[in-house]
Amino acid sequence: MMTNPTLYAARRARVAAQLGDGGIAIVPTAPERPRNRDADFPFRHDSYFYYLTGFAEPGAWLVLTGDGHSLLFCRPKDMERETWDGIRLGPDAAPAALGVDEARCVDELDQRLPRLLENRAAVWYPFATHAGLHERIDGWLCQVRQRARHGALVPEAQRDLCAVLDEMRLVKDAHELELMRRAARISANAHARAMQRGARMVRAGQDVREYHLEAELLHEFRRCGAQFPAYGSIVAAGANACVLHYRAGDAPVRPGELVLIDAGCELDGYASDITRTFPADGKFTGPQRELYQLALAAQQAAIAATRPGARFNDPHDAAVKVLTQGMIDLGLIDKNQHPTLDDAIAQRAYFAHYMHRTSHWLGMDVHDCGGYAEPSETGQVSERRDPLSGEIIRERPSRILRPGMVLTIEPGLYVRPSDKVPNAFWNIGIRIEDDALVTDDPRFDGCELITRDVSVDPDAIEALMAG
Repeated sequence: MMTNPTLYAARRARVAAQLGDGGIAIVPTAPERPRNRDADFPFRHDSYFYYLTGFAEPGAWLVLTGDGHSLLFCRPKDMERETWDGIRLGPDAAPAALGVDEARCVDELDQRLPRLLENRAAVWYPFATHAGLHERIDGWLCQVRQRARHGALVPEAQRDLCAVLDEMRLVKDAHELELMRRAARISANAHARAMQRGARMVRAGQDVREYHLEAELLHEFRRCGAQFPAYGSIVAAGANACVLHYRAGDAPVRPGELVLIDAGCELDGYASDITRTFPADGKFTGPQRELYQLALAAQQAAIAATRPGARFNDPHDAAVKVLTQGMIDLGLIDKNQHPTLDDAIAQRAYFAHYMHRTSHWLGMDVHDCGGYAEPSETGQVSERRDPLSGEIIRERPSRILRPGMVLTIEPGLYVRPSDKVPNAFWNIGIRIEDDALVTDDPRFDGCELITRDVSVDPDAIEALMAG
């Protein structure tokens, strides 16, 4: 990963300005995690830490003070360990490479932190993100308290740094958007590759499994420089597409069935997230196309509702309205039980076939940080009783969309066998997902879809798979 010290220094300065006089922030990266004996999982940095440093090595901590001073603790240079595990930056090179003011060996962390916390007004750290972090900070504060007879004061407040960082990360800067567009292009090409390769194999009568299609995705991700999948790839053939978090397995990919792929790469710390549903042999059947067109119409309605000034919930509400009417028309919802569209929506009759939300934030994490309630209106609370569970739901006005926010738009339809629905639709699962940048750019109508290098149009999908 390439780092821009100026970019990360500017982010640290923005955080420092919000720590207040006498504030201090502590941010660790993620720990290395053992996979099995003598082998770790591939290391992936903590997103908050990387957002402020651009540093991807394990075993590192950032300490930031309200006056803007930044101190990095990192692993020391070690010729023997570097022979086995790779080159380390080391404390001596870190200030020039990362733009931090000072760097120390991480072995000094427990010695130095109590003195750094002395006489501070407040200590900030990301709450509920790192197991044991709260207890470790308590240990350092305990050492400060033991020096009270020497005049040391303990910070009176502990505050959640996520509250500051989440708001910053919610609106992407130009650097972040460039990376996300590149990740989206790579992922779109990977989807197209899997579609075409799978169709060729199916038409040739070869034994095709879900893992064959997953292999095409992973090949394209790495071929184009992405470091990881952004999440476990979902490759679901036939009835498996009705399992929302299904993982690619060894199930056969058969002619006449649909395949749902929900997969995206991570590039330099930023995620993409695309879902496409397509016929295994390259041709939609009549019932498949009917449900696909309904899901696509719902996505188009949600896209039209995504613009600056709209609410986060607006795309979901638009998608639900289209999906519910379509379910009524196609016999997936009983007209006798729900005679009107408004009644079907109010009673959540659509939930049997559409049980997830239409959007989530996207960024460094595939389900990125950032509140979904509008901060200026959190005091406005309404209550309703859920018609399915009977639970009392407390709701606040949803977030107002602003330029620079990135969210997914992903309505779906999932029809399991039931005597309540036409059997022509049984075992069909469809989801269509794109990544949308909220923008006031006049070239776009409220949002830019950065993942459309692979089409959602059913005719275009058939043409792609025929190639």
